[in-house]
Amino acid sequence: MSITRALLSVSDKTGLEDLAKGLHRHGVELLSTGGTAKFIAALGLPVTEVSDFTGFPEMLDGRVKTLHPKVHGGLLYRRDSAEHRKQAEKHGILPIDLVVVNLYPFEQTVAKEGVTHEEAIEQIDIGGPSMLRSAAKNHGAVTVVVDPADYPVVLTEMDQHKGATTLKTRERLAIKVFQRTSAYDAAIAAHLNEAQETEASFSLSLPLSQELRYGENPHQEASLYGSFNDHFKQLQGKGLSYTNVLDIAAAGELILEFRRPAVAILKHTNPCGVGADESDLRLAWEKAFETDRQAPFGGVIVCNRPLGIGLARVISEIFTDVIIAPEFESDARALLQKKKNLRLIQMNESFRDTLEDPVIHSAPGGLLVMDHDTRALGLEDIEKKVVTQRPPTAEEIEAMRFGWRIVKHVKSNAIVFTTSDRTLAIGAGQMSRVDSCRIATWKAEQAGLSLKGSVVASDAMFPFPDGLTYALEAGATAAIQPGGSVRDEEVIQAANERGAAMVFTGHRHFLH
Repeated sequence: MSITRALLSVSDKTGLEDLAKGLHRHGVELLSTGGTAKFIAALGLPVTEVSDFTGFPEMLDGRVKTLHPKVHGGLLYRRDSAEHRKQAEKHGILPIDLVVVNLYPFEQTVAKEGVTHEEAIEQIDIGGPSMLRSAAKNHGAVTVVVDPADYPVVLTEMDQHKGATTLKTRERLAIKVFQRTSAYDAAIAAHLNEAQETEASFSLSLPLSQELRYGENPHQEASLYGSFNDHFKQLQGKGLSYTNVLDIAAAGELILEFRRPAVAILKHTNPCGVGADESDLRLAWEKAFETDRQAPFGGVIVCNRPLGIGLARVISEIFTDVIIAPEFESDARALLQKKKNLRLIQMNESFRDTLEDPVIHSAPGGLLVMDHDTRALGLEDIEKKVVTQRPPTAEEIEAMRFGWRIVKHVKSNAIVFTTSDRTLAIGAGQMSRVDSCRIATWKAEQAGLSLKGSVVASDAMFPFPDGLTYALEAGATAAIQPGGSVRDEEVIQAANERGAAMVFTGHRHFLH
């Protein structure tokens, strides 16, 4: 059936002129409300106010205008039901075949600094979601549009199908409606939870971004939802797997810690080597690579500056799964693209904003939700947090700052040996902190790197002196850790006996 009557009520007028003119060209009767009706009338097009259509005036400051049987009856009655048609005719209900609605800008309103609770409440749309849901429920006969990007689709189909749309398109548009209204309700619930200091519920609705190649293992299916692809753009290579997405996110969070040109190598979300330089990304790479020359094999490389041909030549000789950069210079990209399976990922600055979002993990029967651990805590006034007889040197303080920013990204129990611009050894994910120290020192020995004069960073307290003692005997001269153990005095004594400097940040950075 062709579209004969359309109801348009939008807060965002993008694309509305072309849509209204296109519908008029097809002879569609236009119904509208408020500012949308005025906009259409200003185009010189005939438009009927909804209040004239229903015979009932807008009231309560516009809160009630489309909540009327002639509107929802016209949307909901089944065109293939004789009984529905009979009731519609009896009550003077005319069919509405197209609904175009985008909702009050609630999300944009609450994002503004200083918005009041009353202002937020007034931007909760009632009539809009109601019309959208009514139309979407009856999508067998009614076309419903919530996204201005779909206006041309509707007009093109009407051109091709004598004023009608296809069922496939109506189904797709109906799905978008329920995704949008669900996300809208979730935003309202989240704001009310925060504004009213309640924790009644947590809700989330995200569109499907892409089907992933597989999950943690090839026999597991996996999907990606949300706006990941707005922040990480895949330029080439095989499709992403579940673990690729985890690795990319971990790499992005790590590299944002640094302002100097920096390169990091990760494997299974753990940093394996990190290097920084005042100006040369290639030198930063060499420092990261020397930490563990085996780590890049099938791993992830990330840098915080555009990747040029010099560095591309070096890393192209290594089998790497993913390379991430804010930009790939044209000659570097051309070289790396010769490896067809290599995933090149452009990290956009917008990724930084996502760290304001909560961290969400599945839990049996539900979800775990927490704040992001976005900042390396405890580095301010570090000179005042010395707990040993010997204070750290200026160089040791810089190494502490560097190591502390890295250790928070290593799986606990985490130990990192560093200088001021490079990692020397990393121990991760052990049940005992002293075991992480042993692994780190063993890795340094395997890499042929001396730990003499290094700083050791520990993501949580040394519960006993043994871990710190092991690190100092391996060559470290200073340590940075949260402190907080009942045996802190014993740990401090062990440092003093060896002439080491130590700082207690007062903050733990576990990562599980």
